[in-house]
Amino acid sequence: MAARPAYRSIDAYVSAFPPAVRDALEQMRALIRASAPGATETISYAIPTFDLKGKHLVHFAAFKNHIGFYPTASAIAAFEDELRLYHSAKGSVQFPLSQPLPADLIRRMVEFRVKERTR
Repeated sequence: MAARPAYRSIDAYVSAFPPAVRDALEQMRALIRASAPGATETISYAIPTFDLKGKHLVHFAAFKNHIGFYPTASAIAAFEDELRLYHSAKGSVQFPLSQPLPADLIRRMVEFRVKERTR
């Protein structure tokens, strides 16, 4: 398996993908920004990451057929029923590129993480 290129910013990461994937990545980025206004952008684990209060809040990444969203295991568990429509694991969910991103669900998951971080 080839190593991921080392990106220095989310802009550089997003620009490496074809237009349709870039659009999905930018939509995900905008949803996270709007839902976590105090969060800062970075690259961690070679993928786009938002940090809050010095700790990782959520990550996301593009793959051949989906956008991976990594809101931690607690968020996956909290939204388990709604995530049944998607392939998910302990701390991640896959949103198919063939479908619109579930904006409301993503927004609520990020808000959940913000509450966890700011307690």
